[in-house]
Amino acid sequence: TMSWGDDGGGGGFGGHRGRRQQEVFDGKQMRKAVVRRHIDYNSGTIRMLERRAHERTPHDFTTVHPQPRFIHELLPSMCYSGTNYATNYVTRFCHTSTNKDRCPINCCVFAPEGRRVITGAASGEFTLWNGYAFNFETILQAHDTAVRALSWAHHGRWMLSSDMSGVVKYWQSNMNMCKEVRAHDDAIRGLTFAPSDAKFATASDDKTVRLFDFARGQCETTLEGHLWDAKTVDWHPFAALLCSGSKDNQCKLWDPRGGKCVRTLHGHKNTVVKVEWNKNGNWLLSCSRDQLVRCYDIRMMRELQLFSGHRKEVTAIAWHPFSECLFVSGGFDGAILAWRVGELSPVAEITDAHDSGIWGLAWHQMGHILCSASNDHTTKFWCRNRPGDPLDDKYNHFGKLNRAGGRYAGLVD
Repeated sequence: TMSWGDDGGGGGFGGHRGRRQQEVFDGKQMRKAVVRRHIDYNSGTIRMLERRAHERTPHDFTTVHPQPRFIHELLPSMCYSGTNYATNYVTRFCHTSTNKDRCPINCCVFAPEGRRVITGAASGEFTLWNGYAFNFETILQAHDTAVRALSWAHHGRWMLSSDMSGVVKYWQSNMNMCKEVRAHDDAIRGLTFAPSDAKFATASDDKTVRLFDFARGQCETTLEGHLWDAKTVDWHPFAALLCSGSKDNQCKLWDPRGGKCVRTLHGHKNTVVKVEWNKNGNWLLSCSRDQLVRCYDIRMMRELQLFSGHRKEVTAIAWHPFSECLFVSGGFDGAILAWRVGELSPVAEITDAHDSGIWGLAWHQMGHILCSASNDHTTKFWCRNRPGDPLDDKYNHFGKLNRAGGRYAGLVD
């Protein structure tokens, strides 16, 4: 039998006003269903597809005013990539996801279809979170030691993971482990696929960067030249060129065909933690423990811009998937800053995003959600502000946004 009983709270199910109803089944109180917050991009995408016949350029888009009734007019982030960058600032807090066994989260990455997020923990576990509601899906013991890096192939059928013991593992999209390769004797800090996905590169604490044939899992070339631990590596989006960063404060550009260093960049004064190529193939971004982020233009082989704003060392960076000039950076003090190439100061700030250092940042493929992995044992999700949002919550303070041209995150001029 099923009945409802009063216990003196809010109204419901036709009960008395001011009283809360409890659902009881066979004498046991049942938990009330909780409505989870979902961030779904399908409605905006469908609206974009419906209007693309008569809204062919950004200047043809419907004007969205800073009022809640215009929320349904907000289009995907790709529609504003060249006009209003403020619409792509992800400063609204969505959700905090925490494992039962609390431990630092070293890396995070969205699955190619965007439906789930994979995080790698210091315990060697993979945790899969839903990409829409951010709830827990599954957990598996992937490595015996801490997971240090994750990388998906461009075609989306394979994922690589590395750990502190120098092992690289091959994973299918259903999280089935197919192969294990002993790539280094020391920890592998960086992983990256070649544009063709036929090869991949690893950066290790043994000072070397190694190139492997993906199908055979065998090392083909060892790139030697760093004087200390190699912390990161990234392959050019379409050319035969790699960049690696090291504890010797240097960024090196490598020719993978000849295995030689073609250029060394000496901009940083401390350990280079992360390097990442822009999708245009011309800009190289690097962050370091000297609290600075540097952008290089490889066409001129010189520094394009210096970004200074973090109070502690910068530990993570990520380019926006559609806005060419927009990227985010994470610091050891738990702050997330949004930058735009050409602007001297951050365009958006979340100063207290985490309680400790941020080890990983990952964008959703649609560019409307940012995932951050931290040393405080949590994974947090951030999204775009909606038209009419007050911007006065714990993280999203009105005064912390840069008033560039009177435009704020979530507003479209």
